[in-house]
Amino acid sequence: MATFISVPLKKSSEVDLVKPLSKFVTSTYPPGEEQTEYLRAVEELNKLRKSALGRPLDKHESSLEILLRYYDQLCAIESKFPFTELCLTFTWKDAFDKGSLFGGSVKLALASVGYEKTCVLFNVGALASQIASEQNLDNDEGLKTAAKFYQLASGAFAHIKDTVLSALNREPTMDISPETVGTLSQIMLSQAQEVFVLKATADKMKDAIVAKLANQAADYYGDAFKQCQYKENLPKEVLPVLAAKHCMMQATAELHQSALANQKKKFGEEIARLQHATELVKTVASRYDEYVNIKDLSDKISRALTAAKKDNDFIYHDRVPEVKDLEPIGKASLVKTAAIQTPLSQKFTDLFEKMVPMAVQQSVSAANSRKSDTVNRLIGSMREATNLCNGVLASLNLPAALEDLSGDAVPQSILEKSRAVVQQGGLQSIEQLIKDLPELLQRNREILDESLKMLDDEETTDNELRGKFNQRWNRTPSGDLYKSLRAEGNNFRNILDKAVQADQVVRERYNSHCEMIALLCKPENELSAAIPSANPAKTLQGSEVVNVLRAQLAQLDEVKREREVLEGEVKSVTFDMTATFLTALAQDGAINEEALTASELETRYGSHTQRVQQNLRRQEELLSQIQVSHQEFSALKQSNSEANNREEVLKKLASAHDSYIEISSNIKEGTKFYNDLTEILLKFQNKCSDIVFARKTERDELLKELQQSIAREPSAPSFNVPSYQSNTPAPASGGPTPVPRTVFTQQQPQAKPQPPARPPPPNVPPQAASASAQISTPMAPSGTNPPPVAPPSQAQGPPYPTYQGYPGYYQMPMAYNPYAYGQYNMQYMPYQAQGQAGYPGAPPAQQSYPYPQQPPQQQPYYPQQ
Repeated sequence: MATFISVPLKKSSEVDLVKPLSKFVTSTYPPGEEQTEYLRAVEELNKLRKSALGRPLDKHESSLEILLRYYDQLCAIESKFPFTELCLTFTWKDAFDKGSLFGGSVKLALASVGYEKTCVLFNVGALASQIASEQNLDNDEGLKTAAKFYQLASGAFAHIKDTVLSALNREPTMDISPETVGTLSQIMLSQAQEVFVLKATADKMKDAIVAKLANQAADYYGDAFKQCQYKENLPKEVLPVLAAKHCMMQATAELHQSALANQKKKFGEEIARLQHATELVKTVASRYDEYVNIKDLSDKISRALTAAKKDNDFIYHDRVPEVKDLEPIGKASLVKTAAIQTPLSQKFTDLFEKMVPMAVQQSVSAANSRKSDTVNRLIGSMREATNLCNGVLASLNLPAALEDLSGDAVPQSILEKSRAVVQQGGLQSIEQLIKDLPELLQRNREILDESLKMLDDEETTDNELRGKFNQRWNRTPSGDLYKSLRAEGNNFRNILDKAVQADQVVRERYNSHCEMIALLCKPENELSAAIPSANPAKTLQGSEVVNVLRAQLAQLDEVKREREVLEGEVKSVTFDMTATFLTALAQDGAINEEALTASELETRYGSHTQRVQQNLRRQEELLSQIQVSHQEFSALKQSNSEANNREEVLKKLASAHDSYIEISSNIKEGTKFYNDLTEILLKFQNKCSDIVFARKTERDELLKELQQSIAREPSAPSFNVPSYQSNTPAPASGGPTPVPRTVFTQQQPQAKPQPPARPPPPNVPPQAASASAQISTPMAPSGTNPPPVAPPSQAQGPPYPTYQGYPGYYQMPMAYNPYAYGQYNMQYMPYQAQGQAGYPGAPPAQQSYPYPQQPPQQQPYYPQQ
């Protein structure tokens, strides 16, 4: 009776976990102790997989412990790595498929950690069943161990049944299909119950208890037999073993129930049950003797039946009832499928314990993006106010008009502006930066074009093979797989187009001010000679309106300095939402990122927002007062053409200085934008290259399988119809009827008409007879069954998953106009590195300047590569 079924292990191909996981770690976490720790953990994970799957496992608990640890680790990191986006494919063979002469065993490759978990859990159940089958059932410890591991195996297979379809999102191989693993779970549960029957028997428990346990085991085996009847993929010996065990457990139940009947003086019932048990063991002996050992149980039942009949015939003479009239035996189950709850291993320690789940990482990235939007909005509004202030003062020729009361000397403010322009490199520095922009743009365009061309070429090849093999080419179309990548590429192209527009705006502004900028770069004597002289306005020296204007300008300078301080405070605010999101995930199972982030931003930046608004209102009031005072000042000045010409030149010089500062800042930011975008596009190119390589590997694998399947297909012989059977005339009367002949063709068989009677041979000369013989000779096969087209044989590899896109591996560069401060409305991109801002958005139509003014000590607002 000690024949137990064990399940073979699935075999996996070797997978390099180090490269893709390390790539994600280095892209997501900045260099430092944390990154080093995660890289070391990746190495340990790769070693753990090799220990669990890369070598034959002994049928021992220590081997099972390694499998459990690997399964627990997969469950722990599933939410921490974007496995569908890492080009990490797991390949597993069918556990029950032994392959054939022409091809290997059935296997499936998927880029899904859920698939890896499912297959590892299958091996947990399989190894547990093997360990249980190896136990010595003659002692109590062996019985307990066997029962424990059979229940673990049953739980593992049951868990796969409930989760496999959602984990794979496609049809699995037969060994892990819900029907197969459901049957395996039932078999393991039946064997666990049988072990308890053996233990109850060894412990000499009451016959009533043993009978109920055995009857329940028979019921379990019966259910397993029904489920297994149509499972062609399971080993052929499983079905007869289950049938035999069902009968044997039922016979055991009848044997112990007969003993109970004897105790109750129901001797007729005792004989009836023993007779039924005898019929059951005879059935096993006649049909399944090669699979199980029935002799001991059969002898025990035979002895009991002989003794019972003898006592009843000579002493009791009790009527023997029919089996159908007997009361059913009760059932008692002592087993249940083990619940699969991680961690399964008591020694498990998460290698990536400090790494937060992807949901938290994404929420942190979204929070950082919202924070950047808030900071950009505040700083952008302050810089817009500064530009507006400078523009108004330049249009009024302030403060130069107050310094130029002599009418011939160069105003001090103009001299300061001239020195500032010269110190920053003057006209030559701007011209060199503008000259470099087209080269940077072209480099980015070439990278993007090459990336998309790789996708186009692979998709074209896929479509050609799909048209060639039709339904046999059953992989995901490249066009569907590349939708996200193409959308991402189109987004990059739109960004480049907007950057080109920003470049053009910068060039136009430079062209309109280059003459005055060149004048500012000249020495003081040349600058003084270029400025027209005018009649002095000494009468305005010390006048009240001049004093008022100077006081108002001083107040305006104070407002601008206050904004600079406020901008530094806004940029210095730092906070980390990780702990908040982890708490929310633990308590609610989900993260309401928007609400939590909005609350934190209001706490951190609420007071700064109020101070910015007060500062802007103060500037607006001062500019209104300055404009009124300037009108009074202009009315007092002596009006003549010389004075007007001088004032106009001074205005242009002041405006040229402001434009130079802004253009220089914008071009530097534009250069940084293009350089940052180059790194991003290179990562995008790597993504395209990875997926194209994976698709090519999958294509080669599929071509190889198609070639093997075509080679395995049996081909029916094809014969030409003899000439006397084609175009059959009406049957002639008389003559013998030939035997019907079967002609193999590729069409469906049709009802063949009776052949005509063969006419007598005509009298022909020998030459004609010879020619006739040549004509009637059957030709070679005409090619109605064309030979299969052998596809080219290439290297083979795993399929690539449906691409979801992972824009979070990098961020869009900021600070280039159409992406300036206060104008970034791009949607949140996941997996951003901490401390980086989100993708910038397009500028509003009414923006009058293409790039933002370079802020002092600008660190956190442009991507730091």
